[in-house]
Amino acid sequence: MRAERRRWLRGAAAGAAAPLALALASLRAALASGEIEKGVARARGDARISGAPARQGADVRAGDIVTTGPASELVFVAGRDAFLVRANTRVEVQGEKGGLVVSGLRLLTGAMLSVFAPGEAKRLQTQTAIIGIRGTGIYVEIEPSRTYVCTCYGEAEIEAAADPSARETVRTTHHDQPRFVMAKGAPQMLMAAPVINHTDAELTMLEALVGRFPPFAPWPGEDRPLHGY
Repeated sequence: MRAERRRWLRGAAAGAAAPLALALASLRAALASGEIEKGVARARGDARISGAPARQGADVRAGDIVTTGPASELVFVAGRDAFLVRANTRVEVQGEKGGLVVSGLRLLTGAMLSVFAPGEAKRLQTQTAIIGIRGTGIYVEIEPSRTYVCTCYGEAEIEAAADPSARETVRTTHHDQPRFVMAKGAPQMLMAAPVINHTDAELTMLEALVGRFPPFAPWPGEDRPLHGY
């Protein structure tokens, strides 16, 4: 069972996952072991952790700075949270320095898809947005004058950094309320946005790394999701 799960995870992290419906069916048995992956699951191209090339299995700790270059990508697990860092991204990992538990992240450039364990409050910051997170799947992408935020599922409190009174609590089950969070000077700080640049298959892969399904994908033959946020 453990070997089956590891084979699926390696394929998913390498971008070779089957279409979503088939991936979900194959995951039922693979997740039964409950084993949690640790550290870097995949590093492609110029992916670095605090300046050193990222290697499979390497830990990402609080205080680290994760960077990716063009045509690069990094997938890693910290505690019971999992992250997919897109190309041309710089993110600061926050928490007790040197620890494996992440309390928050500061995204300076680029884009990142993240899944967070239920019941653990975290904070994600960009130049224009402050996002409080609890048991959430979330995609964040930096643009020149705004931050794109899709709360894929779960709950997030989204606040404009330039105007703390511009705040919204978003509760979603399946990419229901994406937002643009604008920079100072915009006539409206929080704006509705489309769903862009991330997929359910990527969310399923990240949740699988930490032994969960996303809530939009219940166990085959069952009514309840495993994520349970």
